[in-house]
Amino acid sequence: MFVKKLWWNTQSKTYDIMRKSIMLIAAAMFAGTFALQAAKPKVIAHRGYWNTEGASQNSIRSLVKADSIGCYASEFDVWMTPDNVIFVNHDPTINGVEIQRTPAAEVRKQKLSNGENIPTLEEYLKTAQGLKTRLVLELKTHDSRAREKEAVKKTVEMVKKFGLEDRTDYIVFSKDAFKQYVKAAAKGAKVYFLNGDYVPCQIKFAKGAGIDYSLRVMKKHPEWIKECHDKGLEVNVWTVNEPEDMKWCIEHGVDYITTNEPERLQQMLK
Repeated sequence: MFVKKLWWNTQSKTYDIMRKSIMLIAAAMFAGTFALQAAKPKVIAHRGYWNTEGASQNSIRSLVKADSIGCYASEFDVWMTPDNVIFVNHDPTINGVEIQRTPAAEVRKQKLSNGENIPTLEEYLKTAQGLKTRLVLELKTHDSRAREKEAVKKTVEMVKKFGLEDRTDYIVFSKDAFKQYVKAAAKGAKVYFLNGDYVPCQIKFAKGAGIDYSLRVMKKHPEWIKECHDKGLEVNVWTVNEPEDMKWCIEHGVDYITTNEPERLQQMLK
């Protein structure tokens, strides 16, 4: 009887050890899988998803297309006219018309390559209200600090007007505008620096959300990715279009990838 009881206790302990080991292994596998999923960078459509039929860069159509394929966010660029109207366009000019120096009524007449009129920020945000994709608003560098300051104020007010504060991030090349957005944007809004010459500790000190640097800069300073993450900052890389470059970004654990080829990147991430 004693031997039988001893055998049973031994078997019971062995079973408990095996059960606990299996649970630990399963937990580790789950954690590993979760970590891999969490590490996948999010896809940002550069100037919207414009590289598709019927769209053009920074058009309303490109915003809608980015949303339709499930992009995490859609990036776009803005300029302000002398009469303080904000337009969505990448270049400082459209069809030879310089946006910063031309009244809004004249700028508004200009057509994009897909036939749309150049959109105002108000029109763009009104469309975004009915979509799910986040917005990444890039304020282009203006002629003066005063104009940039006014443009920061106007864009933040417009985002608030349309109730998109929790879905809008801001990116800038200008150091002045970067600091102004950090102060003016809604609490919790993310502001990223684009120029590539601030190291992670400077971004942290300035209370930015992270760096949004070109692929060229990030390949030169891949150590900044870990430095940012160690400081609680995020990393976006632009403009990443080739598969080998996408792979490099994924393998280095960046948080976001901005691309003209969002569907290609989505397939790679799958």
